[in-house]
Amino acid sequence: MNIKILDTFRLFKEKEDNKIVRKSIEQDVVFHGTNLWILFFAILVASLGLNMNSTAVIIGAMLISPLMGPIVGIGFGVAINDLSLIRKAFKNYLFAAAVGLVASTVYFLLSPIDEAHSEILSRTLPTIYDVLIAFFGGFAGIIALSSKHKGNVIAGVAIATALMPPLCTAGYGLATGQFNFFLGAFYLYLINSVFIALATLITTYFMKFPVKKYEDPRIARKERVILWSVVSVTLIPSMYLGYDIVQQHKFIDRSNSFVSNEAIFPNDYLLQKDIDPKKQSIILTFGGKEILPEQIAELKSKLKYYNLEDAALEVRQGFTFVKDVGSEDRLSQLTLAMKRMEEERLMIKMDLDSLTNQSAISQQVYKELKTQYPDLKEAIIQPVSVNSDSLQGQIATHLVVLSLKNKLDEPDQRKLENWLKVRLNNESIRLLIEIHKDESKK
Repeated sequence: MNIKILDTFRLFKEKEDNKIVRKSIEQDVVFHGTNLWILFFAILVASLGLNMNSTAVIIGAMLISPLMGPIVGIGFGVAINDLSLIRKAFKNYLFAAAVGLVASTVYFLLSPIDEAHSEILSRTLPTIYDVLIAFFGGFAGIIALSSKHKGNVIAGVAIATALMPPLCTAGYGLATGQFNFFLGAFYLYLINSVFIALATLITTYFMKFPVKKYEDPRIARKERVILWSVVSVTLIPSMYLGYDIVQQHKFIDRSNSFVSNEAIFPNDYLLQKDIDPKKQSIILTFGGKEILPEQIAELKSKLKYYNLEDAALEVRQGFTFVKDVGSEDRLSQLTLAMKRMEEERLMIKMDLDSLTNQSAISQQVYKELKTQYPDLKEAIIQPVSVNSDSLQGQIATHLVVLSLKNKLDEPDQRKLENWLKVRLNNESIRLLIEIHKDESKK
């Protein structure tokens, strides 16, 4: 049984001939003729997609991009100790990166649209998660290349690892003079390149491709030092950035929870909230009745309950503090505040109506019970919540306490309970009967 399970994971039965795999990788390494023109047009398509903020166009550019060829070639060459393949792949990799940067920079210099849309912004801050995507995508890519059943894996890897968009985003950063965009996007491009190559190297080792032996062992040592140095230099910053991103998200989540639960003042409405995880600041702008300094101090004292002790909380009052809004936006915010006030008024009215309605029902049920039990002296009829440690938690029920002269026998009491369930439209009834003494006979 265990052997059969292991057989389903074995790759060697479907492995392509070593010579065929090597020839395929060597062909994809070089950019000339068809490959070069495909690269050029893929760069333009990706740049257009980023400029238009079109995800579909960007995906199309990833599918037609031949950028993975030299990267796989570098990883494969290192694994089998083929220096000529490594040099050829690395030279073409640098050439492709240069063509991509120049072409995308020229495009964005000529484009009348220079706004950074979400598709550009999402590629300027790489993290450890991008490392994992490139790493696992690289595994899928080289396994598919080495197999007789390639399927559509290569296209999926091209989309997942996304080499072309960050390279074009780096060109956008150069064209617009936003060097933080250039550095972030080019770093993402390097992450994808290094970890696709690393995954290729590891898989090639395990797939037992023929390995050349260096005559000079110092070359092998030097190769390993360079390899792991590049991997470490690429990995460490992404780990820090990933940790920073996680901390920022936690700060935003805690801040939103704090605002939702604690930043509530009578007759005041939250017009705007600005949460800045980098500056560890929360700015709340309220409209309505003046908020007293003591109330603000009390609100700040609750920050510690949300692990926000180091956060700077600022409470502003009035529409003059609402940033970047014109008269129409201020009017809409005032309308929203009035709408919230009306909703609260209606909720209070509904609560009062409910209490009034419940009082009327209790009086009517008392009269009906009085006709059935003339000796009924008084009654408590009230909806209540029963709290318990059970999984059900709170249970809504009706508490009915009747003060009678004579005790009811068990069949009559069950009959009364069933009548109350129907009359009060509640299957859960707590019936208590008290026996009162006739004081006139004392």
